[in-house]
Amino acid sequence: MGLVAGLGAVREPVPGVFSSRRLHAGCPIEYARCFRGDRFSIARAFAQSGGVMEEHYDVAIVGGGPAGSTVGSLVRKYNPSLRIGIFEKETFPREHVGESQLPLIGTILNEMGCWDKVEAAGFPIKLGATYRWGASPDLWDFEFIPFAEFRDEPRPAKYAGQRVWTAFQVERALYDKILLDHAAELGAEVFEGCAVRSVERSEDQEDAVAALTLADGRRVTARHYVDASGRPGVIRRGMGVGTTEPGNLRNVAFWDYWDNAEWAVTIGNGGTRVFVLSIGCGWIWFIPIRPSRVSIGFVCPKDYYQNSGKSPEEIYHWALQQEPLVRQHIANATSEGQVRGTKDWSFVSDRIVGSNWYLAGESAGFADPILAGGLMLTHAGARELAYVILALEARDHSPKWLLEWYDSVQRRRMMQHIKFADFWYAGNGQFTDLEEKTREIAKNAGIELTPKAAFQWLSNGGFLDDIPGRVGIGGLDLSATKEVTGLFTGDQTGVGWKLNDYNVFKLNLRGAQKEAIPVLANGKIVKAESYRRGVKSLPLVGHNAVLVNVLKKHSAFNEIVPALKQHYQGKGQPADRAAVNVQQAIMTLEVLLIDGWVEGKLARGKGKIGIRSQGDDGMIHKNIDVQDKLNSSSAT
Repeated sequence: MGLVAGLGAVREPVPGVFSSRRLHAGCPIEYARCFRGDRFSIARAFAQSGGVMEEHYDVAIVGGGPAGSTVGSLVRKYNPSLRIGIFEKETFPREHVGESQLPLIGTILNEMGCWDKVEAAGFPIKLGATYRWGASPDLWDFEFIPFAEFRDEPRPAKYAGQRVWTAFQVERALYDKILLDHAAELGAEVFEGCAVRSVERSEDQEDAVAALTLADGRRVTARHYVDASGRPGVIRRGMGVGTTEPGNLRNVAFWDYWDNAEWAVTIGNGGTRVFVLSIGCGWIWFIPIRPSRVSIGFVCPKDYYQNSGKSPEEIYHWALQQEPLVRQHIANATSEGQVRGTKDWSFVSDRIVGSNWYLAGESAGFADPILAGGLMLTHAGARELAYVILALEARDHSPKWLLEWYDSVQRRRMMQHIKFADFWYAGNGQFTDLEEKTREIAKNAGIELTPKAAFQWLSNGGFLDDIPGRVGIGGLDLSATKEVTGLFTGDQTGVGWKLNDYNVFKLNLRGAQKEAIPVLANGKIVKAESYRRGVKSLPLVGHNAVLVNVLKKHSAFNEIVPALKQHYQGKGQPADRAAVNVQQAIMTLEVLLIDGWVEGKLARGKGKIGIRSQGDDGMIHKNIDVQDKLNSSSAT
């Protein structure tokens, strides 16, 4: 009382200076507030009076973006007794790049309990993307679900049915605020405008954080420290951890927001596609983020930008004028006039965990945005970290096992996305001004741009690592990856399916070692069996587990498929969902054959397998709607 009285009259809080949505009931003074006028904080007064304000948390999270709010929300959801502090240097809402999502994020938002809040914001529904990329200049589409099958339904909708297969295109200022507010509603103590000034290393515990010092002098201690600060990597740098840049891409990005820009395509109630459009020296993204607002960005090699002699504003507006589709859709639009820039270099942290600290989101690594995988990697990794912290608190498993798994899965997933991005750039024949650069990328990465060689190079990275129990990478399933390989090499028939060479299959576990892997559900980590042989692993979860059980009973392909149908239909799934799962299981069989977990032979009397890429009937096909508009516009 004496300290408060000494400050004079208490005025209203200044929003975002040190505002906390929830102050812990046991906190002796409301240190997280500043006041108008003299802007003299209680925390600063306390420090100047000779004391050092110190607060202890179970989990201290640096950064309130999607990584920090995902960790905070899930930890509080499943263990509300834990005290969580989230320290964010910015004041929300604030702009941020990275608006395009992949469908997996919906599952995580739903588990966090905030999918309905995000849906209520009315963000456009992402049904896929349209590209000008590859060997041909023609536009092509990638669909999460067939556009013709997307039903027009009222919004806001529930996370069910077709919405499970779609994603959002979000305005990050609003999206990130929704998530951070949700973490606060679950009981996390959120401090905005609250930068971490330094990281104090422990003198008693190896590779451990002792405390965080905030910009106002306050000291924060915790049992667990999470670096969700993004590229700055506050804890990563504070602990002296370096980064590796394994890819061959050194790009820069410039972007601005446009009001009253025409959406390139509208599907039903709020459905649309993002556009990724190559020009000679780079590529442009066109992402509707609300009915009247579009994010438009330009990505090019750093060297090209530096040699152009143009300012960020000049090269940005010049690039947009090179693309007729963009030119057409911003003809009556107005830019906000604030061109932002960043470097888009892929990197991976040399270490992801320490004794009591962990990296999440872009502090752990970053993959080039061509795959739109940034937010998916962030949310997925943050969810996994939340489960690790919950398991450490519950003492359910060996800390060494948990931390080694978290470190390895984050690094492996990030490396595969970086590798896939290299493939996208090496295979883009539309970079007519960058032909030497794309040849250099292909050479340095060891990519031979023939269909079979390119796909083999991709498969060496592993199709089982992106999402355990599913096959694919970067939002593409195996079939779509094969089709993309054909688009980039100019030969849609050359990739083929290895399954077509055989009709009888058997498991090959020779020389494999059993190991346990974590499976995450309902706030708990349980152990599942996995096999490892060299660098290849076979986790017995999802479609992998189903297929292994089927192969123990059946070997002929004409018996395997009916057994898969019986399994998925017997789980009470809708017919369309069961059919998709059967297709995914067959793709899994292809990957197990490629990786050597399954052996095949061609037997008489067992029929022939005739799997082929679906072409224009599949997830990836020639674009019609936008191309027709462009042709019509050119004709007039």
